[in-house]
Amino acid sequence: MPVKDLGLRRAAPALTVFAAVRLLGLAVLAGWGAAVGSSPHTLLSARWDSLWYARVAAGGYGYEVVLPNGDVHSNLAFFPLLPWLERLVGAATGFSYGSSGLVVSALAGLAAAWGIFAVADLLYGRRAGVLAVALWAALPVGIVQSMAYSEALFTALAAWALYAALRGGWLTAGLLAAAAGLTRPVGAAVVAAVWVAVAAALRDGERSRRMAAGAALAPLGAGAYVVWVGARTGGGPLGYLDVQAGWGNGFDGGWAFARFVGDRLASPAFAAGLGLVAGVALVLWLYVRCVRQRQPAPLLVYCGIVLALALCASGYFGSKPRLLLPAFPLLLPVAVALGRWRTRRAGLVLGAAALLSATYGAFWLNGSGPP
Repeated sequence: MPVKDLGLRRAAPALTVFAAVRLLGLAVLAGWGAAVGSSPHTLLSARWDSLWYARVAAGGYGYEVVLPNGDVHSNLAFFPLLPWLERLVGAATGFSYGSSGLVVSALAGLAAAWGIFAVADLLYGRRAGVLAVALWAALPVGIVQSMAYSEALFTALAAWALYAALRGGWLTAGLLAAAAGLTRPVGAAVVAAVWVAVAAALRDGERSRRMAAGAALAPLGAGAYVVWVGARTGGGPLGYLDVQAGWGNGFDGGWAFARFVGDRLASPAFAAGLGLVAGVALVLWLYVRCVRQRQPAPLLVYCGIVLALALCASGYFGSKPRLLLPAFPLLLPVAVALGRWRTRRAGLVLGAAALLSATYGAFWLNGSGPP
């Protein structure tokens, strides 16, 4: 891959666009909150998963809730890197852990935008890089990038790990993959991408101690946490899967999700069912476009695993759009296509998408269910 300048000056337009879209989302959320009497700070930092991460930061692992049906919601389901960073920021600033999570997500969001720009710029040029970041920021669930959730942090680690792997920075790629594995279960996708990049380099005759070290480092984060959970719960290698099962999560190849969609198609919520079918079809079509675009194998493997884990999980169907947020390679064909448009036309489309995203984000967070 060619060497490109990744200084702040080159990435500045992408980071500026990202910040502007995120500020728009926060402004609309604040206006919506003023109208309905909700607290944007609470919605972003002290509800749903944000509370679970803050509890881990405050008291470590061991907290659980037993539901009336006997299911156990354990905080062992939440990987530790975000709570560790919340604790670090809280100690440095005196902020609450929830507010510290907002700081982490704000910085991680910028790092993710920079990483997405770096990957797209490397492969398709600076204009495509800026547009890819704009598209990622303006996704319908883009507000999650500003929440005390782990998606922004994970995407930052994944994007820079992929960039390092494409450039042959094996130690960096391995370390970032290990960190991604300490952030979310889908860190396995980053590990697989690094290994695929290593395999391609080996096929081309490249061999080095750094490559071997990077490949060995990549799975250590996720592996260490899963082993630790297994030892703590007494469940052995499958202990973490048992914890996820307590939350109603599992991997069934998409059967439960298909039933969920089918139930809506056969009910008065028919329009919602059609929307889900259209959404899944769009995601799969974009992945096919990625293949036809001849994206590097590490990106295709990473994106394919993120899609499979999101679409084929058996629980929390309303969270699937959020789980797809790290699949940024899906946006690269769209970014390249938009790059052929005149700047004014592309700007109008992206501006409209950003406004719709901000409005939907405010509506979504003021709803009853978790994102």
